[in-house]
Amino acid sequence: MKGGLTARAIDLLLKDFCHSRIQVKQILAQLILQNLHSNTSIAFRFIIACQSHNLLNSALLLYTTFLPSNHYPHPNVFIFNHLIRAFSYSQIPQTPLFIYSRMHRNSILPDHYTFPSLFKSLSDSRHFFQAQCVNTHVIKLGHQHNIYVQNSLLDVFASCGHVALCRRVFDEMHERDVVSWSVLITGYRNVGCYDDALLVFEQMQYAGVVPNRVTMINALAACAKSGAVEMGTWIHDFVRRNGWGLDVVLGTALIEMYATCGRVEEGLRVFCSMKERNVFTWNAVIKGLALAKSGDEAIMWFNRMEKEGVRVDEVTLVAVLSACSHSGLVEKGREIFGLLVDGKYGFYPNVKHYACMVDMLARSGRLQEAIEFMGRMPFEATKVMWGSLLVCSKAQGYLELGELAARKLIELEPNNPAYYVHLSNLYAAMGRWSDVEKVRGMMKDRQLNKDLGCSSVEVKHRGHVGEHLA
Repeated sequence: MKGGLTARAIDLLLKDFCHSRIQVKQILAQLILQNLHSNTSIAFRFIIACQSHNLLNSALLLYTTFLPSNHYPHPNVFIFNHLIRAFSYSQIPQTPLFIYSRMHRNSILPDHYTFPSLFKSLSDSRHFFQAQCVNTHVIKLGHQHNIYVQNSLLDVFASCGHVALCRRVFDEMHERDVVSWSVLITGYRNVGCYDDALLVFEQMQYAGVVPNRVTMINALAACAKSGAVEMGTWIHDFVRRNGWGLDVVLGTALIEMYATCGRVEEGLRVFCSMKERNVFTWNAVIKGLALAKSGDEAIMWFNRMEKEGVRVDEVTLVAVLSACSHSGLVEKGREIFGLLVDGKYGFYPNVKHYACMVDMLARSGRLQEAIEFMGRMPFEATKVMWGSLLVCSKAQGYLELGELAARKLIELEPNNPAYYVHLSNLYAAMGRWSDVEKVRGMMKDRQLNKDLGCSSVEVKHRGHVGEHLA
């Protein structure tokens, strides 16, 4: 580009002819030379061009570093809003907060379009404290009742695990839509409050708000974790009644719900009805079969997965090894683990794969072999491994080995009362009553109490939990 270009010429270039990084950089030079950076239409197209060619830092430099000055006027809020939005979808989500601070420093007043993108970036980067600070600006500027601003604030609190605060904001909202309800359900699900997530889902129905796919996916995940198969079946019926197609994400969520709740056949029917599947879909099926102790069938689906050209991942191998463990297929498990060690699947075993092998050996009565296997591992044994040894040692009558496992677990988690109880019970079974008293004394000194056991049942789509002595 030689000479100066008019605003119209630059606008047309950005609209139709800006196809390379070099052209974007040339236009950047023209914007500075011609003092056209504050032209709203040009700025909008320039930011989009920078986003398309991974040059957003050039736009950031233009609007926050070179400018403004006495020679160059301030960009308006519209331009900054687009810049914040572009960076909120980038790989550096912390940048919108920097842009917002420059707006504040230069007395550029944000509007209700500024905050949703800014909160999105804070949600992605889990910046809870900064989100609280920005929310004070929202209130001062009178945008606290805008539903889009409030939904994005809900998302920050939910993403950061502050679900109680998320609920408080939700309860104070003058208006709620499907996004508001879905964010709250997701927040409860993410912190493990699955019954609360399903209760909110029910309240959403009573409020007459029609759920969307995001709502259903998170509700299904809560159903899987809480064992609420009746609610999960109702969701499946809703999907069918409303003619929703089963995309990969929704279909996989249904399979995981059925498989986790022990309805593997229903999960397989969902799998067969799906037009598109990915590795997560296959993994859900294999994990379900592993839980159902259908090891041979899990291996069959694993082989089918490979034949269809679906690239297995680390989760696939954990599911397959777990299936071998629960079904007593030790030799098959050894074979698969050996291939994994050799790099046949494109990656090497991690701690979860080793834990599956320890569990497999322990369950099959090969406790000494399990101990030797743990000694050869490239890392320290985990509480999951020692837990497998503890349970299997007690079940098979190897009390001394159970004592070793219990002591190792206490070393790893000294404040977990369950391990002291296990050790005390082992000593009692061996008639070592003085050691029983020592363990009880340790619990008393550390102010540890035996946890109550509990049972749960689903009645009319709602889980009920009752406590009893363990």
